[in-house]
Amino acid sequence: MELFILFSSLITLAAFFSYLNVKFFRIPSGISLMLMGVIVALGVIVAGYFSTGFTEIIREKLLLIDFSEFLLGILLSFLLFAGSLHVSIPDLRESAKSIISFATLGTLISTAAVGFALFYILPIFNQNIPLIYCLLFGALISPTDPIAVMGILKKAGLSKKIETNIVGESLFNDGIGVVIFATLMKIAVAGTESFGPADITKLFLQEAAGGILAGLVIGYIGYRLMKSIDHFQTEILISLAMVMGGYSLCHSLHVSGPLAMVVAGIMTGNRGKEFAMSDITRDYLGKFWEVTDEVLNAVLFMLIGLEIVVVAFDINYLIIGVIMAFVIILARFFSLYFPSLLFSFKKSLGTKSLLIMTWGGLRGGISVALSLSLPPSPFKNIIVSITFVIVIFSIIIQGITVEKVIKKLSN
Repeated sequence: MELFILFSSLITLAAFFSYLNVKFFRIPSGISLMLMGVIVALGVIVAGYFSTGFTEIIREKLLLIDFSEFLLGILLSFLLFAGSLHVSIPDLRESAKSIISFATLGTLISTAAVGFALFYILPIFNQNIPLIYCLLFGALISPTDPIAVMGILKKAGLSKKIETNIVGESLFNDGIGVVIFATLMKIAVAGTESFGPADITKLFLQEAAGGILAGLVIGYIGYRLMKSIDHFQTEILISLAMVMGGYSLCHSLHVSGPLAMVVAGIMTGNRGKEFAMSDITRDYLGKFWEVTDEVLNAVLFMLIGLEIVVVAFDINYLIIGVIMAFVIILARFFSLYFPSLLFSFKKSLGTKSLLIMTWGGLRGGISVALSLSLPPSPFKNIIVSITFVIVIFSIIIQGITVEKVIKKLSN
């Protein structure tokens, strides 16, 4: 019952702040909800100074939700599937070279650049973390968050090509980033001496290729089932089964669930909508997943803001987080610029487009969830704290200014 009350409170807060935003502020919903969540969290912390134990009571209630498990195990499957339903295969084909290179090579470059930067910046503040944990931080913070990206860039007025690159890359580099993180996590836990290059390659391919294959199978089965009937209620249930059952299956098989959901969603949103659904089903299924996406996004962004209450902050962590936020933006640009030069599509995409993609590459709940999923260690608290600072900076600062940046660079 306590968990139900907590979720009821989150939904109520999200609905109230969404109403205020639509009525008065009219800023992107993700930004407004996280901002309101941060303000409420700070209010709780301040109230704790006047009422002994108040903050602790709120912290205990929030700890009823395992944020990492809640997002990575439940929300992520729904949000990635819902987001990928709107991705056009012809548009993906047109930008396939850039999306694939950004999502794979770009994520690896950013992981290494951010990891080594953190490793050398920390000693300045009398902090020391093993390199493998710095690289883990690089892996969890490098992928752009498709949930944050799609929520905030919906009304940004991007050209179709740039929008496809940003959304397509964020959907796939999310899955790749989780795979890199899982691989590095196993190395950190087992010890670097237990893993050679062959073991790392095998683990990476099992997660990534296995996830893509699983997504193709899940998408095809869903497509065949939907094509054999014309009953929109049942077809919506089938789409839910693809997400919930498919994600659970991927977890059991130790393959990438996020990549599977992206692939299954793209298949359903293209081949499924075109050949397996009537106009009525297409309309209802689209609206169902749009509402689901909005509700879950509202809960997620509100929860990210409130989770500040459960994080132990230190002024040094705050300073390191702000420094790393700028380092990550530089690493982001380099991780886009280098592949575009290497694979000869920089000219067709343009430097201005790369700058828009750099500033529009937001970090969000997935980075927070991955940091919280780290096993207990002396280094976990600083990584979680720095991650929170970067995510808040990314969504609020970059999110608020991205529309102005796009307009300035598009002129």
